[in-house]
Amino acid sequence: MKKSKKSPPKVLIRSYGRYTTWDRESKTLPELVDLTYEVKAEIGVEFGMIVEFEQAKGRFIDFTIEHPPFCDVHGDIEPPFEGTIQIRSNPYSFFLGDTIWEPIDDKRGSWTMTVSIDGQKLATKTILLT
Repeated sequence: MKKSKKSPPKVLIRSYGRYTTWDRESKTLPELVDLTYEVKAEIGVEFGMIVEFEQAKGRFIDFTIEHPPFCDVHGDIEPPFEGTIQIRSNPYSFFLGDTIWEPIDDKRGSWTMTVSIDGQKLATKTILLT
């Protein structure tokens, strides 16, 4: 008998745009303030997307945030933000985003957030910081 393959996860972008401040240590996701592709760049503004997964418990999400070129504390261009997390429940909701910090000018531009499983892009959204 052949071993069955895992069924593909179901993925839904629940919301995107500007959110309330997010406590990264909390299990509670931020609340949507404005459903939009464009967010005004102001200190402390939270932006991103919430993605919901079904049929994916135990699998790993790879995420990337591509951002405008800005420098780290050493003066080097900061690479895209990347990471991996494991889905621990079904359904599972995940916030992918960032907060605006000083200096603001080098944060303006397109921020593209992508979520993948097993190398397959499942959700992507671009937010323009103006």
